[in-house]
Amino acid sequence: VCSTWGNNHFKTFDGDVYQFPGLCEYNFASDCQGSYKEFSVHIQRALNSNNHPQIQYILLTVKDFTVYLRPKVAVVDGKIVKTPYYSSGLFIESSDIYTKVYAKFGLSLIWNQEDALMVELDSKFANRTCGLCGDYNGIPIYNEFINGDASYNSITYGNLQKIHKPNAKCEDPDETRALPSCNEHRDECVRLLTSSAFADCRLRLNLEMYIQACMQDKCACKGEEDSFCLCSTISEYSRQCSHAGGRPGEWRTQNFC
Repeated sequence: VCSTWGNNHFKTFDGDVYQFPGLCEYNFASDCQGSYKEFSVHIQRALNSNNHPQIQYILLTVKDFTVYLRPKVAVVDGKIVKTPYYSSGLFIESSDIYTKVYAKFGLSLIWNQEDALMVELDSKFANRTCGLCGDYNGIPIYNEFINGDASYNSITYGNLQKIHKPNAKCEDPDETRALPSCNEHRDECVRLLTSSAFADCRLRLNLEMYIQACMQDKCACKGEEDSFCLCSTISEYSRQCSHAGGRPGEWRTQNFC
């Protein structure tokens, strides 16, 4: 499973978690082995009115189909389609909260129509992918952030995944900008992610990874009480826990998320 959520967080198929704030169109995950690609997933983010990054659209090519997704809209081969939509091994469904696409050859995609996208691939694609999701070789860091003698930081790596479009106006994020440490938010993030609602998740996921993402979210929001800054990483933790077979309890309340 590869996912992206919240304040530009990414988790590769091999489990690396990094931040990449690019606002161009990027290759999220593609089949990169032969000259014929079985699939590719491109994404583009933009900042919304609250200055938070949201996924504007997803462009999915599956064998001979092109699927263009925007919030509450699905376009297949240039025509807007009603969902649920089914056609030769491709199934698209959408609700008020999620858009889901299943392709019979071994891909499923779930988008919350806002910031979070999750793509799950059949293991036959191991060692065959490229893009922001990495190469799916089972080894974190290698070939994404360390390739031969070269080592990349996450921004350099992200910039390499840009889709070059002739009229696109978008700047590459600065590769020299370091992320702040954000340690002052650690206690709050630990408290939220180890609450009793997540008791069933502790042994299924790498907790530290989500604590770090939560700390970066709090930093980016400069202490403002903004639900996006806290809720997006906790929502992702909850989704990933469910996906790993866990059962998160009721963690949302009237006053929280």
